Amino acid sequence: MNVKENKIKKIGIMGAYGSFSEQACQQYISKKNVDNVEVVPLISAEKVLSSLEKGGVDLGLFPIENSNGGIVIEAVYAMAKYRFSVIDMFEFDVHHTLLVKPGTVASHITTICSHDQALKQCRMYLKRIWPDVDLKPYSDTAEAAKDLANGVLPNSTAVIAPRLCAELFNLSIIEDSIQDLKFNYTTFLVVESLNDN
Repeated sequence: MNVKENKIKKIGIMGAYGSFSEQACQQYISKKNVDNVEVVPLISAEKVLSSLEKGGVDLGLFPIENSNGGIVIEAVYAMAKYRFSVIDMFEFDVHHTLLVKPGTVASHITTICSHDQALKQCRMYLKRIWPDVDLKPYSDTAEAAKDLANGVLPNSTAVIAPRLCAELFNLSIIEDSIQDLKFNYTTFLVVESLNDN
């Protein structure tokens, strides 16, 4: 680890609190032994790279590809608009969980919401188990869980999100590890602004 990494104060992530991006960021911080870091949830890759360019965060972290879901399209579009330097790349094993409001039973679910990537990573499961529900892309897995808990989404909605969100937002687990592949790796980039070079 270089001296520069010891001075990191803020890492902007593509995700909300409780997201896989936050968990991947915590893993990165732990492996690099970086102290006194604030993780800033910026939801989208666009906001991560914009904030990085403006000096709002010291590093950015976002997913670019999943072993099952493929390229993270929104990250590719954002990367095309900004200049930055890649300082690290690593994989994180993603396990999706189907969550509902407490008291909601499976027969009441009419819609399943999640980030487009999560829906892709669970597509065969969704076709097999939930063929008649509406699938709706959402800005972020953890954001969908939070909005379900806060009543922004109706009680007839289930969300695909990290298991951690059940605890964070007092949601009930319908099923765990619903991704189509047992090993479901997402590749994350850690980037810095070129203005610092």
